[in-house]
Amino acid sequence: MPILLLLIFVGVPLVEIALFIYIGDIIGIAATIVIVVLTAFIGTALLRLQGLSVLRTAQEALDEGRIPVDSVIDGVFLLIAGAFLLTPGFLTDSIGFLLFVPFIRRGLARWIFQRLVESDKVSFTIFGSHSGNGPGGRQRPPGGGGPVIDGEFHPVDPDSDGKGENELSPPRHRPQGGSPWRR
Repeated sequence: MPILLLLIFVGVPLVEIALFIYIGDIIGIAATIVIVVLTAFIGTALLRLQGLSVLRTAQEALDEGRIPVDSVIDGVFLLIAGAFLLTPGFLTDSIGFLLFVPFIRRGLARWIFQRLVESDKVSFTIFGSHSGNGPGGRQRPPGGGGPVIDGEFHPVDPDSDGKGENELSPPRHRPQGGSPWRR
């Protein structure tokens, strides 16, 4: 991993400098600068258009009660694409424009997801209404597909006289009968 970071932080600027020199020699320094500035403006416009589209798709998914996973992934990749396009250089601009293509984004996301699942560093558990195994061949828990209820509990001392309660404490009372919630 440290070697990869070194290659990224040293190698990419060196490649960009070489490309600036090479392309500047062919088309001239003024045209090279105009192209770099123009790609930043085009990238910003594309980012705005596709970003609004992704936001609209996410809102529709939420309105339908679905989790907008695809929209979140698209949004992350569009953010990365925008950063690449705002970074001056031909290599970073090329990568940024490639990330604007939806099937490239999704293919890259699938590849990254598969690599994460195959590594033992990350595990994923999916609970939903679909049947079958989860990713990586893991069996889903029994009864999955029902609603998930998240809550908090406060232990209640049945012998307490109620003193020491504050406005955040739940009211203390003894359940009548054989409640299964009593200890």
